[in-house]
Amino acid sequence: MNDEGTETPRVGVDWREWGEESFAEARERDLPVLLSLTATWCSACHEMDRETYAEPRVAAVIRDSYVPVRVDVDRHPRVRERYNMGGFPSTVFCTPDGRVLTGTTYLGPDGMKQVLDRMRETWDERGADAGSVPRALAGDPTPAGEVTTAIEEHLAGQLEVQYDHDFGGWGREAKFPLPHTIEFALKRERHQALSTLDVLERNLFDEVDGGFFRYATSRDWSDVEREKLLATNAALVRAYANGYLYTGDDSYRETARSTVDFLTDDLWTGQAVGGSLGPAEESDYYDLPAGERATAAPPRRDLTVYAGENGLAAEAFLTLAAYTDDETVRASAERVLDHLRTTLVEDGIVTRYRDGDETGERGLLSDQARVAAAFCRAEQVLGEGVETARAVVDHAIDTLHDEGSFRDGPARGAGLVDRPLRPIDDNVELAAVCLDLAALTGEERYREVAHDTVAAFAGARERIGIQVAGYGSVAARLCRPDLVVEAPPESDLHRAALRVADHEKVVVPCADGHATVRVGDERRTATTPDELMSAVSELQ
Repeated sequence: MNDEGTETPRVGVDWREWGEESFAEARERDLPVLLSLTATWCSACHEMDRETYAEPRVAAVIRDSYVPVRVDVDRHPRVRERYNMGGFPSTVFCTPDGRVLTGTTYLGPDGMKQVLDRMRETWDERGADAGSVPRALAGDPTPAGEVTTAIEEHLAGQLEVQYDHDFGGWGREAKFPLPHTIEFALKRERHQALSTLDVLERNLFDEVDGGFFRYATSRDWSDVEREKLLATNAALVRAYANGYLYTGDDSYRETARSTVDFLTDDLWTGQAVGGSLGPAEESDYYDLPAGERATAAPPRRDLTVYAGENGLAAEAFLTLAAYTDDETVRASAERVLDHLRTTLVEDGIVTRYRDGDETGERGLLSDQARVAAAFCRAEQVLGEGVETARAVVDHAIDTLHDEGSFRDGPARGAGLVDRPLRPIDDNVELAAVCLDLAALTGEERYREVAHDTVAAFAGARERIGIQVAGYGSVAARLCRPDLVVEAPPESDLHRAALRVADHEKVVVPCADGHATVRVGDERRTATTPDELMSAVSELQ
């Protein structure tokens, strides 16, 4: 009530949290759900809050005719994958059981009012019958096929088909870094890979504060979206480190090292790495020189420690340290691994995040895969980590692997989250980890799981593009034996093994005083780094 005794109008949208309670409210009130999918790093999301949801008439209609639910897509990746309308913010209208009525991305005040009115009419006329389930969630079997060299050949061919010879990178519209595609190309179209690393450094790297921006909206790498995500930057650390592995070019090593510095300075929590650096309050912040940035309002930060993204970071840091003997980078990796092991991994189950009393989902495929990959890398570089990796992978196999592939998480959750989704990119990551684990442990069952997982998608190989080029890498490893180097940890032989110019090799710590290089049944023994390199050349 105000001073005159009349009721004060409510301002803004009273957002509910994602969960069954919100959908239960929608059922009880017989109203559709309005999902707003946002991210801390998303500038358009904050703009829509300021311009659209703060508009009194918009807020009033939402309050009376919808149950509004706000979803942070980093905290709820499974909601993101099921309801993403092609970018963020995503504005999605759903039935009380989570089926999709319609959706779009950003809406200004006028556009939102029109959609709200139209959706209200649709709901009054048809109710929940107007909802539908996206095809990817229909429960259809994946397009299985035979695992052959044709998978790698198709994706290697797509590198050339989709490469932009005028501006670098792949594609003809918006340009993303595609670090996994770069790594696939390093072994197949190296000129394309290195040219793309060069163009990324010129166009997406922040020369003042460090770190890579998320992507460019134009083919020529202009109109850059200036958010910096841990996942993007960690994957690029590894890509640049592998560029250095193949070429010895210090510029790639320096870019990787500068990106590590950004992550461990601007996003460091003391134990691990935060999720993102988003838009600055001053829109021209990233155009300012260093001296002026120091006095400007800093960009928005999300220091939530996400498990999968920190798995990527730890693996990338260890990869760079293995090639350079950089003790500072190695120490950062060890701190991240320690935080994962003690805070976010328990009995092989990975927790998405912990923030005070709030705990994220447990056992998500992407988190399990990336954390396991980090500990597999730790086994190869540090000589320990395989048992944690084994526990994490075993849990994923036991709980998520059925019908030949992995679901993205447990079969429970509000809305459409309980419906199975089998993302090919996360399946590829887990399959790659299984191959590493097979080499590290000698257990063939992991290779069999990797084979089944790749085979589950092989029937659609002609439709798979370079965005999932890692699928070609894993398929290639299944079609020919891995290069495996056994070497005593912390020795010159071990250091040389890590620096063999093949980023898909597996280095297995051993207690012998010599190294063994093997490819399938072929073996060579080496007692010096030079002998090791000669043995690799003979067998490759």
